[in-house]
Amino acid sequence: MPPTETEQSQWFALEVQPHEPALRAYLVSRFPQLTDPDDVIQETYVRVLRENAAGRLRHARAFMFTAARNVALDFFRRQGNAHLHAVTHSETADVVEEAPGAADVLHHQQKLEALSQAMRSLPERCRQVIMLRYLKGCSYKEIAAILDVSTETVKTHMAKGVKRCAEYFADHGLLDEGSDDAR
Repeated sequence: MPPTETEQSQWFALEVQPHEPALRAYLVSRFPQLTDPDDVIQETYVRVLRENAAGRLRHARAFMFTAARNVALDFFRRQGNAHLHAVTHSETADVVEEAPGAADVLHHQQKLEALSQAMRSLPERCRQVIMLRYLKGCSYKEIAAILDVSTETVKTHMAKGVKRCAEYFADHGLLDEGSDDAR
């Protein structure tokens, strides 16, 4: 049964609103080019309330910060796309962009496939931690809250996962000893 409007308001006042100053500081420090964090905060609140009403929210603060980051990134993507559409043909006439060659595309696809195989070889919890960290951009604290474990456990799984991926790459001849990838 979804929460009543009164329950939702009380929950919001206790679990979400106290974090607004920290959220605002996070947005200003992480996205200094953001002219008005209020729009991002309001959209974040909409997402938080929607998730809570659906009964899918376990850690309001962690979700709030992750949602705010995603809202800000969406805002910049939309802003970037609008800017791209505003560029006229005459402005781009002198710009020649080289498309990657077939060899580059194939090499990139092979690297992605190797990474995918390395990730599939990891234990489930290591894979979750690495995905949350590198694909979602979550902090160790956020990951700990999402997975309901300690930050030390997150660090342990992260180290274990990265080590196992490096071993996978080395075992499959995908790391050059002298390359930056090997470090």
